[in-house]
Amino acid sequence: MAARTGKDFLDRLTRSRPTVHVQGETLTGGVHDHPAFRNVVRSYAELYDLQHSDAHRDVLTYTSPTSGEPVATSFLVPTTPGELRKRREAFTVRAEHSNGMLGRTGDYLNSALMAMATAADWFAGADPAFGENVRRYYVRAREQDLLLSHTLIPPQVNRALPGPRQAGGGVAARIVREDDNGVVVRGARMLATIAPFADDLLVLPSTVLRGTPEDRPYSYAFAVPMDAEGLRCVAREPLDPGLPRHDHPLASRFDEPDCVVVFDDVHVPYERCFLLGDVERCNELFTRTSAVAHMSHQVVVRTVAKTEYILGLVSLLTEAIGIDGYQHVQEDVAEVIIALETLRAFLRAAEADAAVNEFGVLTPAWAPLNAARNLYPKLYQRFPQILRKLGASGLMATPTALDVTGPAAADIDAYLQAATLTGAERVKLFRLVWDTCVSAFSGRQALYEYYFFGDPVRMAAAYVASYDREPYKARVRSFLDGYAAAEARPGRGPE
Repeated sequence: MAARTGKDFLDRLTRSRPTVHVQGETLTGGVHDHPAFRNVVRSYAELYDLQHSDAHRDVLTYTSPTSGEPVATSFLVPTTPGELRKRREAFTVRAEHSNGMLGRTGDYLNSALMAMATAADWFAGADPAFGENVRRYYVRAREQDLLLSHTLIPPQVNRALPGPRQAGGGVAARIVREDDNGVVVRGARMLATIAPFADDLLVLPSTVLRGTPEDRPYSYAFAVPMDAEGLRCVAREPLDPGLPRHDHPLASRFDEPDCVVVFDDVHVPYERCFLLGDVERCNELFTRTSAVAHMSHQVVVRTVAKTEYILGLVSLLTEAIGIDGYQHVQEDVAEVIIALETLRAFLRAAEADAAVNEFGVLTPAWAPLNAARNLYPKLYQRFPQILRKLGASGLMATPTALDVTGPAAADIDAYLQAATLTGAERVKLFRLVWDTCVSAFSGRQALYEYYFFGDPVRMAAAYVASYDREPYKARVRSFLDGYAAAEARPGRGPE
């Protein structure tokens, strides 16, 4: 099977039997039709249909080197600037479809898997079988167009302790035994976004392990089917209220479920394992394989699309109510424009300075991508604030679709009109602003962006530790030494 259609995706879901706990129910299948998931599932189906549309198929697919069939561009191994550009164009099409609100579209983890597979020799340094496993799994995911979720961190029990040591080591997912065919995993991980309707779960290292013998059971990288025996998802409350799209234009389409995943003695065959018990390689996986750079490339494209959406929304809002001429309003709009152009500059620099890594993959420059991923969590917190400030009390006056077409229609037309819109048009626009900056969905988006790559404080500390500041320190020292020498020259007196 090549690049999937939306129907292919939905047909697969009808056959899948993941165990999902949601709002007091336990599902063992039927995820595609459940009210908590059905709308976002259909949004994902739309993404698969884009791969076959006349407008986008040439960007969203390329010819598989093994089957000759069209496969998703997010699996493409870039070796030329044109191929890297094609990947970015494909990311853009997908991101613009949801205005950047879908954060775990398939191209995100496909990018990580592509980088890992090209670094198969590095995995083979731990065990030759691991190199073959990751390469084979990449080909399988590419040819079957799998949708992947992933999980990185243990549940928060006592954050004063490292994850493996919380609750006496009995909470974090760990390898409890091995047999002739694989390993058995017990415990929990979070935060598996889109897990209920994903094909497979990538269970990858994230938190830095200390390298002690006690850390070995927590050191692994593997893939497991979402309907594997013993694997369960505990989903958060859905934010899609099941009301008309007019009333919740974002939540009704783009509410990606976040889950804690529980491994109740899940058996993982060796052929699905990429690392086992190798603490050092687990700590290096994302950087040595360049997976983090290719994932960040996709993320920055998505955040550009999301910021473009915010700018368009802010502009329509200010024009609608006639405040776009005020300088303090223009200052707020300028803040969004500056954020957008900053992100575009990071993206352009990353591609312009791309270099071939040790595995022959043309990889976007890490420095601008790393700056972007450290900056955006803070940038995005400002956007809802700006929208709330500019929309003000008007965001409270947002009747529903039933009101717009019901007995209150005349009052809405008369009293909720805007400078450039009818009452019904204004309500529709303000419902979108509300769902972007006030609703529960908007709150999840702000939290999600803030912690997308982890705790921003820890990210900043890692950023400082990894950044080479020696050339700049040397220049300042040279400047200091230069005027000290001038002071010491004979005949030099006070000025």
